[in-house]
Amino acid sequence: MTPDLSALFEAAKTVRANAHAPYSNFPVGAALRDEQGRIHAGCNVENAAYPVGTCAEAGAIAAMVAGGGRAIRAILVLGEGRGLVTPCGACRQRIREFAPGATPVHVAGPEGLRRSYTLDALLPESFGPETLRADA
Repeated sequence: MTPDLSALFEAAKTVRANAHAPYSNFPVGAALRDEQGRIHAGCNVENAAYPVGTCAEAGAIAAMVAGGGRAIRAILVLGEGRGLVTPCGACRQRIREFAPGATPVHVAGPEGLRRSYTLDALLPESFGPETLRADA
């Protein structure tokens, strides 16, 4: 792993330990790098009323925005299991709000990086902020 990717992995691993996942027992951590090079992290926070839980990616994005960041340069999602823990559909759209299609989306397990994608590969022909601009 590159130093930049290692920093995202460590941040996601650290915050994943704080996940509130009493119903699924499936903690997830996410970390992203913003346009200023800062790392922001989030973990999943479940709720007894399932629809109001928060994904790790949403938490990382909220932390970025709260910290003044406005663009995602790379994101890493860390979850355990045999399959790849890629962002859910809603989180793919959340990422798209702050990232162009070429943005790297890294998927990791506790042992390390499992696979890397571009956002376009995960969310082809996406609807983004520029879609709403009359001049686009």
